[in-house]
Amino acid sequence: MKWFNRLRLAEKIRTFSISPEAGKKGLKIFLFLLCAFFAGRLGAMFAEHHRAVETAAEGNWGLSFQQEGQPPVANATMDYLKKFNAYYAQKTQDKVLYLTFDAGYENGNTAAILDALKKHHAPATFFVVGNYIETAPELVKRMIAEGHTVGNHTYHHPDMSKMSSKESFEKELGDLETLFEQTTGQKMRKYYRPPQGKYSESNLQMAKDMGYKTFFWSLAYVDWYQDKQPSKEEAFKKLLGRIHPGAIVLLHSTSSTNAQVLDELLTKWEEMGYQFKSLDELVSQ
Repeated sequence: MKWFNRLRLAEKIRTFSISPEAGKKGLKIFLFLLCAFFAGRLGAMFAEHHRAVETAAEGNWGLSFQQEGQPPVANATMDYLKKFNAYYAQKTQDKVLYLTFDAGYENGNTAAILDALKKHHAPATFFVVGNYIETAPELVKRMIAEGHTVGNHTYHHPDMSKMSSKESFEKELGDLETLFEQTTGQKMRKYYRPPQGKYSESNLQMAKDMGYKTFFWSLAYVDWYQDKQPSKEEAFKKLLGRIHPGAIVLLHSTSSTNAQVLDELLTKWEEMGYQFKSLDELVSQ
């Protein structure tokens, strides 16, 4: 009897058919569900990408310039960084920019840079290391006397992203603070820039716990190779073409090109309607 029932079931399956109308309707439903599935997957992928950009805080600082005159897309958003008292630009449509210089050592170019800044009444922040203060104390004092800020670029310029120890991290910044105070008789402003832009989320938190504000940048160019300095044209192409409202500009005081072109560069930015502000004004926003 069982074999007979199985035979009848097999026969029903073999002879089962769907009307053309029902088939079309079923196909439409299937295609709709398929599209909905892929739309959902794409939405999840975009959301995951957004979360990655929102929270990325490891490795090298990076920028993607997508539209001239607008801030680049960075490793992490301004809002995310602000949780750690960290910045890479100001969210504004006002034509203001913030000049910063990384000073790893002195090679004869800083005086010309200071002359140009003084001529344009442009405040800047110089992020210095231990070697710079030790070998060029008079220039550090001149920076202060002319209204500039001297920030912390660590004592030895190591890869800070590899420092998981709070004690090691604090020593790099603390030793520079001590040297600065011994050299100038003043307390160092608690402004920090990670060497080479290498950082981690734990670094950002450590700096914040020490009372520091961390500064990345939204505009820079390859100006640090002594034996391969960019031409004036190369410098202007990058620094004029990519300037944007609220930019934190990173230049190196070791660059002979920067020393030669800074006066003209500041003039051109002024002609474009930009004003130079200090980082003090940025953090007070």
